[in-house]
Amino acid sequence: MDTISRRLILGGLAGMGLSALSPSLWAQNLSGNRPVVRVPQDHKTLEAAFAALPDTGGTVEIAAGTYREKLQLAKRDVHLVGKGECPGDVIIVWGDSAKMAGGTGKSSSFTVTGDGFRAENLTISNDYDYHADPSQAVALYLTADRAVLRNVSLLGGQDTLYAASKDRNNPSRQYYDHCYIEGHVDYIFGNALALFDRCHLHVLKRGTAFITAHSRTADTETSAYVFDHCRITIEAGSGNVYFGRAWRPYAQVIFLNTEIGEGLHPEGWREWTPGKTETYATAHFAEYGSTGAGGNMDMRVFWAKALTDAQAAQWRREVIFKDNSWIGAANG
Repeated sequence: MDTISRRLILGGLAGMGLSALSPSLWAQNLSGNRPVVRVPQDHKTLEAAFAALPDTGGTVEIAAGTYREKLQLAKRDVHLVGKGECPGDVIIVWGDSAKMAGGTGKSSSFTVTGDGFRAENLTISNDYDYHADPSQAVALYLTADRAVLRNVSLLGGQDTLYAASKDRNNPSRQYYDHCYIEGHVDYIFGNALALFDRCHLHVLKRGTAFITAHSRTADTETSAYVFDHCRITIEAGSGNVYFGRAWRPYAQVIFLNTEIGEGLHPEGWREWTPGKTETYATAHFAEYGSTGAGGNMDMRVFWAKALTDAQAAQWRREVIFKDNSWIGAANG
């Protein structure tokens, strides 16, 4: 028995500051493993589970169910694991809008700032009724660095995923692996350095829709959205659907080997506000190896770039994340 374990047993858990931990956390701390809390077995709400974790983080195992909570998470290295059979079995949901909450970021169902965040096999949703009163309504607002989402569904309408950075000169690195993301207006937006690996992007029906709205503000910034081997589907009856537009003048978005379904506007990209802004002169929008009904690049806007093999290689995971040990093994 090591010294720490002996002191815990002889001196009592309370003396070591562990008296408030649940039985599952006691066991994890005594064994030296990562703390684990379970919802709803140990805590009825996710908010309570987050509060129970130490500042160094831990794992939250979430049983199948719907958790209607508006959440914020600042602790680092917190991992969420949905214990259902599929992401739809574990749903984290709230229904604020920017109009109701007083700002786009404030509308988020789930705001995560703690670095090292991971989520797996669950859904994060904002179910605000956009059609009743159009407004931004964020499902996930993520500024964490070294964030990994695997097999996660993100559901919303306008501004579903706010993938952003705390410091524009040191962008947050975010990796989305086999995720499903749906929405319509600027529904993946912000200034993170984010890689979407084999994700499914679904565009909901609307007159005009944009998948991305990146917000790089200077050529010296290294943030970008990169979509590698993703799939785009578009709801029948949609109007003009675009890869994206530049929320800030130096927006940077790259689509690699994307399977594009029917309905993408042949020009691919659009100016932020045609006739008023000229972000096209500084934005970097590029494409490589697109396939499917919308994959013909011949009619793209003149300022979009068709990458060569060598140029495309510079946007793969091992290049944009030079140290990618934090990601772990991909799903393949």
